[in-house]
Amino acid sequence: MINDNLDAPMLRYNENDVEIKSIETQYQGFFAINVYQLTHKLFSGKTSQVIKREMFERGDAVVLMPYDIKADKVLLIEQFRPGALRSNENPWLLEFIAGMFAKDESPIDVAIREAKEEANIDIRAQDISPVMKYLSSPGGMSECIHLYLAQIDSTKVEVGGVFGLDEENEDILLHLVPREEAFSLLSAGKITNASTIIALQWLALNYQTLK
Repeated sequence: MINDNLDAPMLRYNENDVEIKSIETQYQGFFAINVYQLTHKLFSGKTSQVIKREMFERGDAVVLMPYDIKADKVLLIEQFRPGALRSNENPWLLEFIAGMFAKDESPIDVAIREAKEEANIDIRAQDISPVMKYLSSPGGMSECIHLYLAQIDSTKVEVGGVFGLDEENEDILLHLVPREEAFSLLSAGKITNASTIIALQWLALNYQTLK
């Protein structure tokens, strides 16, 4: 159907235009799967029929992009990710530091903690600046990513060091690369996870404005 109204307002609806009828938990482990039944307003002004959707509830997460502005280098970590196996991709991925929230943690708290756990670097709150928040895959997952930039001193990075928590089966290798090399890895398809791609694309657009 063609809409002749070329001035249709964007984002005219919000959470108040959704009615959640019920939420039932179908699975609860480290993550959860909930079944939502809901209705929402349609662009015609009418209300949808009751829609049933399974949602993967994994909680929110923080991604931290460590960047030495003076040396123009970024810190990448490498670790095994089983989610890459189904698509026959290399399951050892190049990423930025990331982690999920513990109870009562702020996003900055998570960033500082994960930087120490995954890369053995000490980040101060004043070194961290927000980049954006985004939804990972909102068609079937509720996760919101808090993406931050952290200014670091790359001379204090233990390049080639292996870190992570044994109790979380983490085995994380540190790499320090020039910004342009990180962009080349991205262009060559060597960086395939969404959060690192988004962060590097943001850096490509904004690195000249950073001080």
